[in-house]
Amino acid sequence: MVEGVFFTFDSAFEMWTFRVAVVALAAFLIGGVVLITRPQEEVIGHPKGLFLLFMAEMWERFSYYGMRALLIFYLIQHWMFAEEKAYVIYGAYTALVYIAPVVGGYLADQYIGQRKAVLFGAVLLTFGHFFMAFEGSGGQADPMINVFWLALALIIVGSGFLKANISVIVGQLYPRTDVRRDPAYTIFYMGINVGAATASIICGYLGQTYGWEYGFGLAGIGMLIGLIFFVVGKPLLLGQGEPKDPAKIKGGKEFAIYGAGLAMVALCWAAIQYQELVGTVLGVFGGGLVLYVLFTAVTKLAPEERDRIFAAMFLILTSIVFWALFEQAGSSLNVFTDRHVDTQGVNASMFQSINAIYIVLLAPLFAMLWQGLARKGAEPSTPMKFGLAVIQVGLGFLVLVWGAESVGINVPTPVIFIFLIYLLHTTGELCLSPVGLSAMNRLSPGHMASLIMGTWFFASATGNFAAGLIAAATGGEGVGEEAGKQVVLDVYSTVGWYAIAIGVGVMVVSPLIKRLMHLDSIKDDALEGQSEAGLEAQEGGVHPTSRV
Repeated sequence: MVEGVFFTFDSAFEMWTFRVAVVALAAFLIGGVVLITRPQEEVIGHPKGLFLLFMAEMWERFSYYGMRALLIFYLIQHWMFAEEKAYVIYGAYTALVYIAPVVGGYLADQYIGQRKAVLFGAVLLTFGHFFMAFEGSGGQADPMINVFWLALALIIVGSGFLKANISVIVGQLYPRTDVRRDPAYTIFYMGINVGAATASIICGYLGQTYGWEYGFGLAGIGMLIGLIFFVVGKPLLLGQGEPKDPAKIKGGKEFAIYGAGLAMVALCWAAIQYQELVGTVLGVFGGGLVLYVLFTAVTKLAPEERDRIFAAMFLILTSIVFWALFEQAGSSLNVFTDRHVDTQGVNASMFQSINAIYIVLLAPLFAMLWQGLARKGAEPSTPMKFGLAVIQVGLGFLVLVWGAESVGINVPTPVIFIFLIYLLHTTGELCLSPVGLSAMNRLSPGHMASLIMGTWFFASATGNFAAGLIAAATGGEGVGEEAGKQVVLDVYSTVGWYAIAIGVGVMVVSPLIKRLMHLDSIKDDALEGQSEAGLEAQEGGVHPTSRV
């Protein structure tokens, strides 16, 4: 035990990790306040609205990832769900989080505009995160579990309104031809990862060490800070993000939109409790969506446009495999770290920060790599990158399995192998996520862009739900610690080899998929809107530093 000034830590490493996270978060908070309160209209060459959005998104991600780091432990250790059930709940929750932006983005585009959508989403998120702190006595018989379901539903819908729209406002602050757009998204991207990395460390430590209400409560405070920044800083947005047609929301129609949002909360409240509903929705609507897209492509599109849709569908299906494995991070891999890894005295939830830290460190290197290869005419094609991504996510599991078995099944796995699996998964993410939505925008004809984007989000949600089912297969309750560890390793070994086989298959057919993309005949107008794409995992999008 190590005594700090205010807290007690299990190791010096945990203490310094926590301190660095607190200092980093405080530094970005103070720096952001200084920038947005300066008298100049622009600071360091950018409108102050960019830094307002940076602060709002940083705190929103802080709240979301702070809650996410603790959620699987909360389900198992506090609400006493069986491990397999907890994983399915977690998968259904994350799936709904990535379905909701389809609705939130549509309502913002058609009716209330991005600013009001972000504001509404932030209010829902603030209530949701604070409700997470009302934990009751625990166990599924506790009536307070209904407040927990409500909290998850509020976070799902709030994320749907906020995530789909805040990055769009960033793009609206600049003309389409402004050379500052890419650097602006790089700055905004930093906000996402600063919030994600520091939250996993700070909220994870407080929640697992001092009590759930402290971790979740701090996440709620973070979201409230973000909301305050967004409300007070409205003038800095320069009138951007407002409704395109104000007449559409006159006469109480705006409140009808908010009512629809609350109805979504009620729907999610039911769906998160009956996870089979989520699976049914994903299966029926997702399958119907794919069939409709293919039918439209075959019957209504010119040959080249039809081929591009076929290529997009191939990439979408491949992404499901990637996300199903990548999203073990918050569920089964989180629990494996807690139970079977020598974490050197660090709470397992704090390891959720590794992915965000790796992204910040590695994204510039990948940008330089792709640009260098492109100059030599050797940059991998989009489908080739997808194949490499799936191989790397599979290889990450195999490295962990090898590391665990090499020291002995009855010996805690060295923590270095957790760093290695996150490293391989992050490099895989940088091969797939940054190019995903860019490819969707590039391959979609203008009149089908929203349809293809919706299909991408449904595929991401399907991957998250599948991740919950895979995680459930790792549950080894009641069989002893060593046997339970072996169950997890067996599942990881199986999915790892399957992923490598699928990735190799994708790479083999990538020349054919590349030909279907007909990149040489794409017109510039097919690329419009790509800079407004989201900037994290399931949102995919154009990577701000690589533009691929």
